[in-house]
Amino acid sequence: MADKYEIRRFSAAEKGAPGYAQGTDWIQAVGFGFHDSRRNDDFVDKIMDMYRADGRELTGVYQTGEVAPHSLGSDIPVATFGTLRKDLNVGYGRQLRTHMVTAVTVRGTHRRQGLLRRMMSEDLSAAKADGLAMAALTASEGSIYGRFGYGVATFERSIKVDTGPRFGLRHVQSGTVEIADRKVLLELAPEVFERVHRLTPGSILRQDAYRQNVSGTVGREGKEDEAIKCALHYDAAGTVDGYVSYKFAGWDSKPYTVDVVDLVAATDAAYLELWQFLGTIDLVQRISWPDAPVDDPLGWALTDPRCVEASDHRDMLWLRILDSLRALGARRYSADGTLVLGIADSLDFAGGTFVLDVKDGEATVSVAGPETRADLSMDVADLASIYLGAVCPVTLNAAGRIQEHTEGAGVRAKLMFAVERAPHCLTHF
Repeated sequence: MADKYEIRRFSAAEKGAPGYAQGTDWIQAVGFGFHDSRRNDDFVDKIMDMYRADGRELTGVYQTGEVAPHSLGSDIPVATFGTLRKDLNVGYGRQLRTHMVTAVTVRGTHRRQGLLRRMMSEDLSAAKADGLAMAALTASEGSIYGRFGYGVATFERSIKVDTGPRFGLRHVQSGTVEIADRKVLLELAPEVFERVHRLTPGSILRQDAYRQNVSGTVGREGKEDEAIKCALHYDAAGTVDGYVSYKFAGWDSKPYTVDVVDLVAATDAAYLELWQFLGTIDLVQRISWPDAPVDDPLGWALTDPRCVEASDHRDMLWLRILDSLRALGARRYSADGTLVLGIADSLDFAGGTFVLDVKDGEATVSVAGPETRADLSMDVADLASIYLGAVCPVTLNAAGRIQEHTEGAGVRAKLMFAVERAPHCLTHF
């Protein structure tokens, strides 16, 4: 591989600066990988601006020899890999700086060359060397990333809500909802999301593209999306504590449907009252939302819970622990106790046997002595899955993913790793 390909890492550059063209070529290569139509120059400029706001690092794999006649030039990478760093809520408001991996592609004609493995292993090594204990990604395919030590840590689902005569909520309204100009979300969306993030285990802070997209400032084709509308929720004191960004699906859709672009609420009341608002939109019989939580209070608040039709229950956030001592020590725990965890890691980042001792919710983590026997043993990917409490250790034990060596250790781990509310990640990246 060494003589056929070269890996280059670079940051998103400002327009007109050296390296800008390299970044725009990288973006086009990502488009090939995800079957996007070619973006025009104006759209690419906007993407580069958002990348710079996030401090993204871009990695490309380039052919070093002659390319085939008439094929894409050697300036277009055959594989791509992007990273940025944000805070992850690991429960009880605790924050852990996390290395976010995105835009992973390998051109089909250059597969089976070890390109993904080399990009991933070198990138994770660099992140650990920088002192980070956690990496994360969202996966377009579920079979790729387990071999690199990533485990599923949160889930989401798509819902369709019937807002016809059956729709009604058991909720006494305490705030108000008002329609607003969609562009207020350029400033308000990050502020409201910050509040939600602090309250939600599994939440990861958002990249700059979110405020641009949910406000309709930058749509899918790079132009303004004039179809997007916005409603704000105000608490009893008049403070904005929630919003919904949405658009009508068109008169050709039957039943007439509104698609939720983004729904963010910092309180339970704001969440239900935004749904009350959505349920009263004129001429609409259905609300569709692709990013709904699995453990959703909406169904329990409805007088007829069968108004909610759920589908496409799927994994969302995948985590990769890079340092077991730091990751385990970063969070608060829901039950006191002691567990000895034997962690296997084929990439040698986070393996070992560790003693997790929790008192009054606070953890002391240490490397176990050589003769210490593990209560539970597992792969680092399975530790990532139980880390936020979204996957039950007892279930993984039954599946043969976790081995229980001390009776009751799985239940003890379930109680200890539980978080204060159902984990949910509203940030795709």
